[in-house]
Amino acid sequence: MEIFNFIIPFLVLISVVVFIHEFGHYYFAKKYGVGVTDFSIGFGKELFGFNDKSGTRWKFCVIPLGGYVKFFGDRNVFSESEQNEILKKYNKEDQSKLFVLKPLFQRSIIVAAGPFANFLLAILIFSFIYMFSGKDFTPPVIEEVQINSPADKAGLKKNDIIISIENNKVSSILEVPTYINSSTSNKIIMDVSRNDQILNFLISPNIILTEDNFGNKVKKKIIGIKIAPLNNEINKEKLGPTKALFYAVAETWFVTKTTLKFVASLFVGKGDSSQLGGPIKIAKITGQVAQYGFIAFLSIMAYISISLGLINLFPIPLLDGGHLMFYAIEKVLGRPLKQKTQEGFFRIGLFLLFSLMFFATFNDLKDIGLF
Repeated sequence: MEIFNFIIPFLVLISVVVFIHEFGHYYFAKKYGVGVTDFSIGFGKELFGFNDKSGTRWKFCVIPLGGYVKFFGDRNVFSESEQNEILKKYNKEDQSKLFVLKPLFQRSIIVAAGPFANFLLAILIFSFIYMFSGKDFTPPVIEEVQINSPADKAGLKKNDIIISIENNKVSSILEVPTYINSSTSNKIIMDVSRNDQILNFLISPNIILTEDNFGNKVKKKIIGIKIAPLNNEINKEKLGPTKALFYAVAETWFVTKTTLKFVASLFVGKGDSSQLGGPIKIAKITGQVAQYGFIAFLSIMAYISISLGLINLFPIPLLDGGHLMFYAIEKVLGRPLKQKTQEGFFRIGLFLLFSLMFFATFNDLKDIGLF
């Protein structure tokens, strides 16, 4: 039964996140008059579904690891040589429903709407949490500095109040470990307040292999400090809609920025590739977090939604970002790329995606002890 504690929360999370992503495509496709034949959550054989009044088949399929919206004509990109062939194949009424014949800006919006729907979902979730559960605004004060630790060597002292880490303003004691461990630099910039003066420090953290609260092995950066609430007072506030939205956007931007920095660090060989995970790792973490309650589950859903939206914007053929790349080239050239050129790009994209899936799955299996 324990496996269901992981699978059910994961299936709920991935279904919601994928539905929102695909609904972004669907909404703008319908707005611009594109015919939609299928709206699928999952791949493979259909388990159940229904047809709506416009003829779209809404369905759930047997492999719940993604989804898709299928447009009338089922072509996302096309070459200039195909256009006359398309015009001959369909009558005037059907041509008006074809995605590939829509203006470039409409096609771009339809494609980009999926990832941005994921960002919007994350913002709404964070806003909900900040309004109904609250956001912590407890200033962090250094209660203890370990002797000969990186913090001690850098010059940090007891009673220093942490103001910022890596140019990120610290508004909560909970943000300190997040900002330290999300840094991709060998040295961490930290600003503290000491005797009403702002001091700047450069700290080289130690990296240790430890376990998180769920027993997962993780590499953690430590600088050798113990932090406590300022004046031993916890300050958690329930925010109004405007303030909640502000901090929700800020959190979404921070996660996006941090993820991009991590990906960039992988390309230059400085990032920890062992932190990459696939469906197994996501399912495991989702199940663990879900045990802490509904708010915790919503939080992990927001982070996964951001990741899905961001990954889909990468300029890799087969992803939404790959199609946007083709449209950008089409705008510059004044015409679509030749069919053979597009097919070459798609082969490269397929290779990259399969390589990433293989590597992430290998990390998943290693994480659960099969390697």
